[in-house]
Formats: sequence, structure tokens, C-alpha cells
Amino acid sequence: MSHMRRLLSLSTAMVVASSSFAFAEPSAELIAAAKAEGMLTTIALPHDWCGYGDVIASFKAKYPEIQVNELNPDAGSADEIEAIKANKDNKGPQSPDVIDVGLAFGPQAKADGLIQPYKVSTWDEIPDTIKDAEGYWYGDYYGVMSFLVNKDLVANTPKDWADLLKPEYAGQVALAGDPRASNQAILAVLAAGLGKGAKSGKEAGEAGLAYFAELNKAGNFVPVIGKSGTLAQGSTPIVVAWDYNALGWAKTLNGNPPTEVVVPSSAVLAGVYVQAISAFAPHPNAAKLWMEHLYSDDGQLGWLKGYCHPARFNAMVKAGKVPQELIDALPPAESYEKAYFPTLEEVDANKAAVTGAWDGVVGANVQ
Repeated sequence: MSHMRRLLSLSTAMVVASSSFAFAEPSAELIAAAKAEGMLTTIALPHDWCGYGDVIASFKAKYPEIQVNELNPDAGSADEIEAIKANKDNKGPQSPDVIDVGLAFGPQAKADGLIQPYKVSTWDEIPDTIKDAEGYWYGDYYGVMSFLVNKDLVANTPKDWADLLKPEYAGQVALAGDPRASNQAILAVLAAGLGKGAKSGKEAGEAGLAYFAELNKAGNFVPVIGKSGTLAQGSTPIVVAWDYNALGWAKTLNGNPPTEVVVPSSAVLAGVYVQAISAFAPHPNAAKLWMEHLYSDDGQLGWLKGYCHPARFNAMVKAGKVPQELIDALPPAESYEKAYFPTLEEVDANKAAVTGAWDGVVGANVQ
């Protein structure tokens, strides 16, 4: 728990001026400039991911003059980066203004000159450990890796990574993304490696690959991207996914079929996602206004309603801004007590190991 506290703790030495600035509304000039642009292009934001459906709806309600153009909701982090690269010279509707990617993708996008800096009004309440000091990228929310289980088809709910290798789960286990491109799936491999006792980073990535190779050889792994629909249809009765996705999908299914969400008992991996604005954004002011919306109290609570822990969670709880019912809707606090937040270096090393060797080691074409 100390690692989690360290990652999400905020300096108590905030001066009064910065505190008052933290709750400022976007400037009239920014709002006017964004409205003049008239459009915001997002990418890879499924409406059932982290409460994004309601977050987007609240932005539209607040700024009806701005059309939200949503590209490829099911894209992975790597796809988002490629979309920026492919549309550098394209100011049309296929060029994303903003991205929401796994932690490892933020610094790389900055190094490659693909994103631009912008510090939101609530900048001081985003923990220093999950933001670029110059404002190129910053953490938005986090969750932990979990199992979503279709209880109509799975009699005994798996409690840990080792359980998934049992013969009773033949043809049942899926990832919620392609581990060659999806941050969620790449980190699921890391989590599995931690479950085998490996050290976080390259070692755990390689151990995770060996684990999924074993799972695939046993016939338990299904090379289909798992989501609520595939779980309900029975093609992927067990899906390894972030807890907020699992909880959101379970809520959507509403007991048809009955589901259970399990945080593994031995290796609880936490993952942070980050926001950034494309360096080539066709609508840069709308992008900045979108960021202001996401990091406002309204936007942060929108993510929390989607079962994500938002970046400003600690500061907002301290200020009495988080309704108790939203806290109560999350899994019990003890499920997070063993959560491990890998360093950026560990995330990078794992990503390189997994994306580079999945085809060779596991050989399952997830799609």
C-alpha cells in the first residue's frame, strides 16, 4: 500500500494561490477559440471504458457548438500513436486531436515530437510521479488487472493466475486486447509474469510470455479480443481486463449472464493511463478545452462513476468532493492494498519484451 500512497500522494505544501487556481474555469478566450474550431476529434474511447460515454456526453452538453468526432473506439494505444503519425499533414477528420494511452506511450510520443504541452487549470492536483514536468502528458486514471467471469459457463471462479491453467478452463480465457498493440493486454502479460514470481520489467514480461505460451498450449487461451459482448455470447467466458472495464461491462450486462469480477490474489498490477494533445491537432483549442473538462471535478467524477480512480482522487477526497456512494461502488479497499505500480522503466522494458516476442513465444494471433 505504501507504493500506492507514494504514487498518488500529493504535496501538502500547496500555496493558497495555486489552490485557488486549481478550481478556475477555462478562460473565456479558450472557450471562444474552441467553439470557433467547432470540432474535437478523439480516438480509442469506447463508451463503456472508464465512464467515457457519460464524460463525452457531458462535454457535448457543456459545449454544444463543438462536434465530437470519435475515431475507432476499439483502437489500442499503439494505434493511437500511429494515427498521429499517419495524419501529420492531414487536417481532416481522420487526424486525432487528443489521445488516451498507456503510461509507456507518453514519454515515447514526446520524444518522437508527436505531442504538444498544455497544463490544465488543476495541474497542481495531478501527482508529480504521473505527469511530465513540462506538461506534454499527464496521468488521467488508474485501475488494477482483474478477471471478468461469465458465471453461467464457469462453475468455479478462478482466484489467481495459476488457476487459469487448470483443464477446467479449456477454451475460456481471453485478453481484452491484442498484446502486440494494446496497453491493457501488454500489462496483462506483465501481471501474469508477476504472478509467477518474476521481477517487474523485462523479467516479468518474459515470464508472462512463457505463461501465455503454456496457457495457449494447454488449449485454455482464446485468441479473441474479449469484451462484454464476447463474454455474454460465451466465446470468451473469462476475460483478463482492467477492473474498471470488467465492472463497467458487468453493469452493462446487468445479470444477463451473471458475472463475477475478481482481483487476483497473488499479483495485483496497477496501471496508469495518460492524456496528451497531438502536436498536429487540427483543433488545438478544442483539445485544450477537452483536457480542462477531463481534469475538472465533473470530468474526474465521470471517470470515477466508470469505476476508474482518477488522477485527482486523493485531493478531491480530501476536499470532500467525492460522494460516498461512488467510493462504495468500487471493489473493497483491501483488493487494492497489494497493488503494485510499476515504474516507467519497468513498463517500457515489459512493453519491449512483450511486443517483440509475443508472436515467436506464444504464437497466438489475437484479433
